[in-house]
Amino acid sequence: MSTESTQDTAADPAAAAREARGLRLVPVLLTLTVISGLIDAVSYLGLGHVFTANMTGNVVVLGFAAAGAPGFSVPHTLTSLGSFVLGAVAGGRLAVHLGKGSRRTWARLTLAAEAALLGASAVVAFAAPDATATVYTLIAVTGFAMGLRNATVRRLGVPDLTTTVLTMTLTGLAADSRAGGGAGTHSPRRTASVVAMLTGAALGAWLVLHHGLGIPLLLSAVVVAVLAVVTSGRE
Repeated sequence: MSTESTQDTAADPAAAAREARGLRLVPVLLTLTVISGLIDAVSYLGLGHVFTANMTGNVVVLGFAAAGAPGFSVPHTLTSLGSFVLGAVAGGRLAVHLGKGSRRTWARLTLAAEAALLGASAVVAFAAPDATATVYTLIAVTGFAMGLRNATVRRLGVPDLTTTVLTMTLTGLAADSRAGGGAGTHSPRRTASVVAMLTGAALGAWLVLHHGLGIPLLLSAVVVAVLAVVTSGRE
């Protein structure tokens, strides 16, 4: 949240009350981390071994595909990477236009856009589950949605909650723990982030294996839509 927006909110008790109304950002971002695990389960298990939320894994997958490893696709991976980057560009532009105003409004609008994109993906998955175009559509739309969200989460700047990447979270959890010589002050939040991602991946994998792609995408859309309605602007 910008300094100007913080000062305006502090000077206006009514605005401060509106900003604080709803679910805090920490549980919201933890829930989004669950959704990230679910979306990557959909993409990796159902769309040809490609990630649409975890771009670190995607770059590695692109290397596998470029080397000719079986089961990986260069076009699929490039589609995901390109769509994610475009989504992040859109998220950055939204941050420029909305980031100086209400943090609550900004977060809610971005979550509403993500919910709409995931809902559209679910419709496509239900309508034409076996079509080749469906695979590319789902990769592109979910990748764009995850890029949009990541750009927003990055600008919101809530510590230890990126919603899609756990490498630095695990590093911080270990290096800053008492065993690593640190104080372990952020351990609960970091641990919760790891558990959230694992939970989402397990749930997503089960749904994909037993019910196809449409249901986990629809579930993701519904959860994010609820968050768009209830999110506040406070951490």
